[in-house]
Amino acid sequence: MRCEKIPPWIRVKIPAAGPIKRVESTLRSLNLNTVCESALCPNRGSCFEKGTATFMILGSVCTRNCPFCAVAKGKPEPVDESEPFRVAEAVKILGLKHVVITSVDRDDLPDKGAGHFAATVKAIRSVKSDVSIELLVPDFGGSKEAVDIVLDAEPTILNHNLETVRRLHQVIKPKSSYQRSLWLLKYVKDKAPNILTKSGLMVGLGETDDEVLDTIRDIRSAGCDILTIGQYLKPPNSRLEVKRYVEPRTFEYYKEVAKQMGFIFVASAPLVRSSYSALEVFEQVRSKCC
Repeated sequence: MRCEKIPPWIRVKIPAAGPIKRVESTLRSLNLNTVCESALCPNRGSCFEKGTATFMILGSVCTRNCPFCAVAKGKPEPVDESEPFRVAEAVKILGLKHVVITSVDRDDLPDKGAGHFAATVKAIRSVKSDVSIELLVPDFGGSKEAVDIVLDAEPTILNHNLETVRRLHQVIKPKSSYQRSLWLLKYVKDKAPNILTKSGLMVGLGETDDEVLDTIRDIRSAGCDILTIGQYLKPPNSRLEVKRYVEPRTFEYYKEVAKQMGFIFVASAPLVRSSYSALEVFEQVRSKCC
């Protein structure tokens, strides 16, 4: 089954061109990737308009082949050791208060890219010590040593997306593990309780509402502080079809149930993504818990 008609609530406002060009120009001049562009995020225009972006480190080619994702797959390029410093320079030029860093999966590297994440955090803090830093990380193959390297860099927020319900996990993320992702979230919270944890879900892939609620409960049981829920939208050339467009009132229902479970903050709406309004979310969370 596939959904043919895109509903009216899946609409993206066209932002002003000036701020977008400023961000794009900075990214191009420093030869940097963003997940906003690589993953075809529907919010990239509005984020660029605000002068923000989610930097994607460790190249633009992923070693995994998740069918929901628009990022290129295949053999990645060698790690660019100067990249952390270029990310830091972009943060300085754009005057960012809150930085989001993610990466492609790098299963080809001994530490799965953890050291590069840590180096990027340190480089950013060396030029702007007061910036809050959010890392959206892969599962590092379940390596405690790799996760510890990242935690030692003391990011403000550690985000790892579960993405989908248990029943669909091996279809949506064939090289990952539902339980491993839950383990990572719990390990981070147990090891570094002062670091905020965050996770995200896509809906519209064939899951039931009960399965969504079970997954939200699993994420909260891992001690997760912040949750994002958004509509899956099929990227070009993907074989993974949208099975349903979830109505806004259902997203509100998910949000209310999640809040009752104890999440500090929940963003749940059709166009919400992992880094959705990341600065605003962090400021609201900080006002509630810090």
